[in-house]
Amino acid sequence: MSDTNTPSPNGTQENVNEADDELILIQKNLSWTEAVRYCRENHVDLVSVDSQEIQLMVTEVLHQASTAEVWLGLHYYCLMNLWIWVRGEVVCYQNWAPGVQIQLKDCSGEHRAGAVQSGGDHKWISLPRSQELNFICTRNKEN
Repeated sequence: MSDTNTPSPNGTQENVNEADDELILIQKNLSWTEAVRYCRENHVDLVSVDSQEIQLMVTEVLHQASTAEVWLGLHYYCLMNLWIWVRGEVVCYQNWAPGVQIQLKDCSGEHRAGAVQSGGDHKWISLPRSQELNFICTRNKEN
């Protein structure tokens, strides 16, 4: 399998994987909800990291991020006490930073979403959805 990492003149960083959709780092700072809308209107969706292979693809585009964290397509569904991808799947593959936990008391405040650290070990963390970050979209290879 071959990957290419291609800079783009429009403020994005692309990773192309022959077996999967492309990942595109968007260097705009948006809330999680705004990032979902942006990806759906312009590409496919926020990235769902459901395997180590996708995590490695995410890692490859993170070096161009202008924020310390980058939004993933991951959000916390309080009523069921579950992390869910924007496509509706429950999280199976995980890459959480040590100590990241959501407790029921966190559900009374602002909704939470998942982000990946753009430096270090590229672990996932939980942040308020209102925080404005870069984000990673998926898009079909033919676009």
